Amino acid sequence: MRRMETAPPDGGGALDVPRGAFVSIHRGAQLRGCLGRLEADQPLCRVVAHLAGAVSDSDPRFEPVAERELGHLQIEISVLMPARPVFAPDEIEIGRDGLIVECGRRRGLLLPQVATQYGWDVLTFLQHTALKAGLSGDQWQQGAKIYAFEARVFGEVT
Repeated sequence: MRRMETAPPDGGGALDVPRGAFVSIHRGAQLRGCLGRLEADQPLCRVVAHLAGAVSDSDPRFEPVAERELGHLQIEISVLMPARPVFAPDEIEIGRDGLIVECGRRRGLLLPQVATQYGWDVLTFLQHTALKAGLSGDQWQQGAKIYAFEARVFGEVT
């Protein structure tokens, strides 16, 4: 499916606030694509518009979305709140916090809803976020920087 270029959307109010965001597409319970931007350097309306267009054909983990799939997909938008450093696992709350694990040039991020979806506890969430960064599952304990963030999640009801 070929993506059409569109004019930047009109913002207004909260849509003009610079925020990072992720746009995910699902087909039923299966993830079909997810792209995001951590940096809060553009208005939310522009970030979401760009990601919504790109997620259908630019997530390297998935084949581009085919036109025949469109009626079966659901869209979810996660608007990121500013991240805060985490110094101990007991500062993390499942269902509220997403995680970022950084070590050197590697960085992994998992949205707050991921831990809830899979029924993970805090330590499992940290392990999977480290793995997403390309690290070993326990490397979050060995000099990695850990950040937590909240997200406001909007999506279609299936």
